[in-house]
Amino acid sequence: MVDILRILIQFVFRVTFGMALAMGTTSPLLVTSGYFQKHLWVLMGLNTLAALAVYSSRSLGAAWATPAVMWLAAALGFACYAGSVLWLYECRRAGRWLLYAVALVGLVSGVLATVPPTATLRAVMWRAMAAVDVASGGLVLGATLAAMFLGHWYLNTPTMELRPLRRLLLVMLGAVVARGVFAAASTWLRVSTAEQAMATEFWLFLSLRWLAGILGVFGMGWMAWETLKIPNTQSATGVLYAGVILAFIGELTAQLLSAGRLFPV
Repeated sequence: MVDILRILIQFVFRVTFGMALAMGTTSPLLVTSGYFQKHLWVLMGLNTLAALAVYSSRSLGAAWATPAVMWLAAALGFACYAGSVLWLYECRRAGRWLLYAVALVGLVSGVLATVPPTATLRAVMWRAMAAVDVASGGLVLGATLAAMFLGHWYLNTPTMELRPLRRLLLVMLGAVVARGVFAAASTWLRVSTAEQAMATEFWLFLSLRWLAGILGVFGMGWMAWETLKIPNTQSATGVLYAGVILAFIGELTAQLLSAGRLFPV
């Protein structure tokens, strides 16, 4: 139970990092403030649940559930609430900087929740790998979610320009490519340094991870890009819904395969 909670908490931090960063790159001059406000509520709810889950894990004796992780999750929940208030009152510059701050804290929280609190050389290497893992995986999740939410937002404000959505799709596709390069290199290191051959189950789940989380998400992003050429934001949003599901499957599978490992997949 504790291990599942840990993976879900890590997942929340990854989503928080990626989505806050993706929203921060979205122009508030072309997208109405309600988009940022409403979706900060989503992150607020997720991080509030994460803080409660860390507290529960501490009561179960989980070594990774440190006070720092718990308070960072709580701080993220409060910061997302504060950000929603800023966007409510059209404080665009302050709201945008707060999004970047939330992204940074989400990245730090994801690393702290992944690597045991030790000061060994292995732990330092592990933190470096975890930082790249959280950043690349989180950006895939966050950019895909942010693009899907923005596509849905066009149903509320159909007169907005398509440029912000196209930009988020480019961020999403670039994130998937970067994630694929990192995952391929890290997987090669893991397999080449293994003391024994990997089990069949590992290769089956690794195939699911790549088919859904890398190839599938890239394919959905490309299809959404082509759909916007019509243009049809409603159809593109439907494609991105599928992309979000594939991203969730791929990244959660990667987390399960990478739990407790120096080299993530």
